[in-house]
Amino acid sequence: MTSNEQHHLDTVVVGGGITGLAAATFIAREGRSVVVLERSRHAGGRAITEDRNGYLFNLGPHALYKRGVGTDILKDLGVEFSGAEPPQEGLAFRDGTLYTLPASPVSMIKSKLLSAGAKLEFGKLFATIGFIDAEAVNDMTLNAWIEAKVHHDDVKDAVRALVRVATYTNDPDRISAGLAIGQVQKADKGVLYLDGGWQTLVDGLAARATSAGTRIETNAAVTKIDHEGAAKIVHTNARTYTVSTVIIATPPNVASDLLGATGAELLYKYEAAGPVRAATLDIGLSSVPNPGGRFVLGIDEPLYLSIHSGIAKVAPESGASLHVAKYLGDDNSAAKHVERELEALLDLAQPGWRDVCVEKRFLPNLTVVNTLATAEQGGLPGRTPVATDIEGVFLAGDWIGPEGWLVDGSLASAKAAAQAALAVPAAEHKPAAVTAA
Repeated sequence: MTSNEQHHLDTVVVGGGITGLAAATFIAREGRSVVVLERSRHAGGRAITEDRNGYLFNLGPHALYKRGVGTDILKDLGVEFSGAEPPQEGLAFRDGTLYTLPASPVSMIKSKLLSAGAKLEFGKLFATIGFIDAEAVNDMTLNAWIEAKVHHDDVKDAVRALVRVATYTNDPDRISAGLAIGQVQKADKGVLYLDGGWQTLVDGLAARATSAGTRIETNAAVTKIDHEGAAKIVHTNARTYTVSTVIIATPPNVASDLLGATGAELLYKYEAAGPVRAATLDIGLSSVPNPGGRFVLGIDEPLYLSIHSGIAKVAPESGASLHVAKYLGDDNSAAKHVERELEALLDLAQPGWRDVCVEKRFLPNLTVVNTLATAEQGGLPGRTPVATDIEGVFLAGDWIGPEGWLVDGSLASAKAAAQAALAVPAAEHKPAAVTAA
């Protein structure tokens, strides 16, 4: 598109991650004209997958909830994906020692992780967890719920560990118990590791958006949004778009800047809750030294290890791709210290891994979710709504709306924002301007 072309556009979507691509697809398939503006050189955001000589590394360990709203939305949009469910069996890491993870009646009996009394309490708790009304404890912290419901200290640690792996969050003094329990309930129904990594979702969403008529522009940083009545004027570093509706699918600080004065409360809420963070060590191995150490869950430390290629197609046929992660919480340890922690867990679970390591990537400070859903804010229902104070401007992202956590939240808010934009009458066909900035 040259700078002097004139086109009518109904919607601009700011941000070309999974959220923005999904929102654009919903709008475009209803016959509305839409452009996605992505400031980086490629779409996908935090869902991109790096290919290192056939070893496919997501930005940390990713899993798609089989019964999550995100899976339903992807199917609704016609995005195809394949993968497999990891087994529940594995190892538990506590006090520097590996134990059998008590994930089934047989492994519960064999495991020495818990005492006999603790095993009984743990078994009863997780036999009934699916019947807990998670929404009733949205305004209670996870630790408060644990102290009220759990007697044995070892079981308390095990519950926190399972919540960490289900929510990717290590903040039991602030996270909503409703969110925590709800995620454990969803995890119990199964998750998928995806063949080809999460890039398959990015590529699938981009293809569906494009086929529906969406134009995706990269290297297109939005610098300002003006609003005058029904018209919205979106400025990029190269062009100006006049449209009827805007969906901002960006991190909170970017959204706040674009919203101007109306974004002040948004920024305050974001800073009060803070992001969910993790560190990850991604490893490509030419072979697996210890087939029995394919999954490890930290009990007294917020650590995780999983060989995803044992489940999904994310490595060369003879090799293995694995993630070792630390859920950071308020951990301010130096990056080098965290990297050594992750390597030490690898030494224990996969002794000799250094001799067969062919790819290695350490990411010390990943954003997992842009804003924590805290008990103080009432859990997911207390998150920032889709609608803003500016008519025709909507928000979407993993920090928006009352439904879904992780990618489920991203896609649920994308659908809600698209529905809100579609409820705004389409502009009269006096052409909206697309001009040089």
